Amino acid sequence: MHAEVGAIQREKAFSLGGVPAWLWLGIGVYALLLADGRTLLTDADTYWQIAVGQWILDHGALPRVDIYSFSKLGEAWISSSWLAQVIYAVSYNLAGWTGPVVVAAGVISATFALLAHYLERRIPSTYAVLVALAAMVLSMPHFLARPHVLAMPLMVAWTHGLMTASERRQPPSFWLLPLIALWANLHGGFVFALVLAGGFAVDALWNTEPPLRKPLALRWIAFGVAALAACCVTPYGWESILASRKILDLGELLRLLTEWAPPNFSTLSPFELTILALIAGALHFGVKLSPPRIVLLLGLLHMALSHGRNVEVLALLLPIVVLTPVSQHFALQSSPPRRMASVAAAMLVVTLGAATWAWAAHWTYSPPKSLSPAAAVEAVKAHGVRRVLNDRAFGGYLIWRQTPVFIDGRAELYGEQFTMAYYNAVELKDVGQLVGLLKDYDIDALLLQPGMPAASLLDHLGGWRLVHADDAAVLYVRGS
Repeated sequence: MHAEVGAIQREKAFSLGGVPAWLWLGIGVYALLLADGRTLLTDADTYWQIAVGQWILDHGALPRVDIYSFSKLGEAWISSSWLAQVIYAVSYNLAGWTGPVVVAAGVISATFALLAHYLERRIPSTYAVLVALAAMVLSMPHFLARPHVLAMPLMVAWTHGLMTASERRQPPSFWLLPLIALWANLHGGFVFALVLAGGFAVDALWNTEPPLRKPLALRWIAFGVAALAACCVTPYGWESILASRKILDLGELLRLLTEWAPPNFSTLSPFELTILALIAGALHFGVKLSPPRIVLLLGLLHMALSHGRNVEVLALLLPIVVLTPVSQHFALQSSPPRRMASVAAAMLVVTLGAATWAWAAHWTYSPPKSLSPAAAVEAVKAHGVRRVLNDRAFGGYLIWRQTPVFIDGRAELYGEQFTMAYYNAVELKDVGQLVGLLKDYDIDALLLQPGMPAASLLDHLGGWRLVHADDAAVLYVRGS
């Protein structure tokens, strides 16, 4: 009795001022991200994502061919993240760079608050918040003002809905379908939602009595077909599914893209510590999972080990996959439900809005200068050059400045062969390839990061002169 009273008191203490623990977590994460908002803008692709969104707003249409490069001009290209790009463009128009920062920070904080909220339905709030914080630490390298963060809460809600249906031996609610339809318009990762549906369908059938498996299987299949149809509720229809597949067909190139490269275990990292802790915990405590849940867990782990971008997927979804087996193994009790009064909720929203406005009024954000070679682009315009072989990291900024690019972050457009040839050329792994690119694409200028091998070669190669150099970029123009 005394133990139960103590547990209740601890839970009440963790719910300060009547505000649930998961909501405090969301507020804390939001404040942290807002205070360090510049880190959300440390990706060159943010520039072109907003530029595409602005183009959609200006033209009232969606792109179907490339209009930003001279190397792939007119080739088929669709923007599977069109809605996210519009959201970021609108936020930028309203508040400058503060807009995308606030949008990304708000959605990220909502994601981890939602995760903690789902977890505390099965385990105490303290544990739920700690697990959500651990997931946040693993995901932090991917906290960027880009489309994928807008899909994160949808992924969490979708997975929890599938898990709940599986454990009830029922098909998922068709109310989940709007989630995957929205996901399909925000980010190309929506295809993974279909894989998750298949995995939890097998889990549901595994734990169902044999006589009931056939009708249950038919109902899950019906949901799967409906989910597939919902994925096509985009301006591009079924083309969105095909476009998402192109990323996974980039082969060797994925190893060179920082966000897709496999995790590096040469030094100890939070990801490696997490894997080791999970293995140690499973061996020591003997937590058992059903075979379908084991397959789901191993699948998430394989994805994270194959591509660093999937570490956040593992961090967000693994707690949901193992939630019920772990809570049952340790006989953990869910936290008592806590609801805020509508007046208190409204006051909290107003307070957060006012705090955000006050902070934004005294603090400005902008992408780092290393991704924004403003002076170099002015030199490009001053010399009237048009066919610039640019550093891939500068592609987003060039699109932002309405300057045709040779290459940018749209790997699915350029493809493996073209991009690998580019990397081999600028890294001087094949000098002949660099010379070939300069000739084949009639390049009249090169805009590169200082110290790149190709830049060093141009210093000793006749026919090129250095016309601009600073800490961000060097510009070489054809001519003696």
